[in-house]
Amino acid sequence: MKKLTLALVVQNCVAGEFEINLNSTIDFVSRAAVDKADIIIFPEMNLTGYTAGKKIRQIARPLSDQITEKFSSLAGNLGITILTGLAEQVSGDEDRIYASHLVFHPGKPVEIYRKIHTAPNEKPYFSAGHEARIFSGRQLKFGIQLCYDAHFPELSTAMAEQEADVIFLPHASPRGSSREKYESWMRHLSARAFDNGIFIAAVNQTGDNGTGLNFPGLALVLGPDGNIVSRSLDNKEQIHRVELDPEILEHVRSHRMRYFLPNRRRDLFPL
Repeated sequence: MKKLTLALVVQNCVAGEFEINLNSTIDFVSRAAVDKADIIIFPEMNLTGYTAGKKIRQIARPLSDQITEKFSSLAGNLGITILTGLAEQVSGDEDRIYASHLVFHPGKPVEIYRKIHTAPNEKPYFSAGHEARIFSGRQLKFGIQLCYDAHFPELSTAMAEQEADVIFLPHASPRGSSREKYESWMRHLSARAFDNGIFIAAVNQTGDNGTGLNFPGLALVLGPDGNIVSRSLDNKEQIHRVELDPEILEHVRSHRMRYFLPNRRRDLFPL
């Protein structure tokens, strides 16, 4: 891993207003590229907006050329890796919808992560993904988890076992204040980082999304020692810029007692 600059986007994403969300996303990408960010990370379902009710069938979209060509071009022309999300409707099967996050590396085909753990209120409307995959680019290996995924420790361990250095956690997590959401995240996200010796970078939607949901804006980066690298509890739309220092990762992973992952009993706890 080399030193990298992340742009975590706290974004207001209005459910069903795809063009508005798309234009907002493009604007954020352009601004982050001017600021020399290497990777820009958007919240869960930022392009379509989020809902866990019947309306999701109206606002979900297939993975069209409009989306893939636009962001592939942006990534290539601006030299930035883009992580952006949507409610993905499977072509030919309108009832199969995934919470999906897309990865656009400069000069590479689009890659996709589909949320593995759908929350109880999402299960009637969303299908679950089945692949805890790792993405590579920028001399970095990283995983993606979406919101409710983060509550399952074995998923983070599975990604760490595949040599992930960072797990990105885009959220669409409503209700409460930014402070309350931050305190909730710290109860489990610091453990994901500390136990696995990895960076965790999480970002949430913000504001009213037009369906009665209000999101507390929040961005948080934790180091592989479980300590806070950077945070913002500001509710307004923003780019939260953070540098990831590989020396922090090396310090933890070279420590005989503090890097736990190599000492897992894989004979007793296989993944």
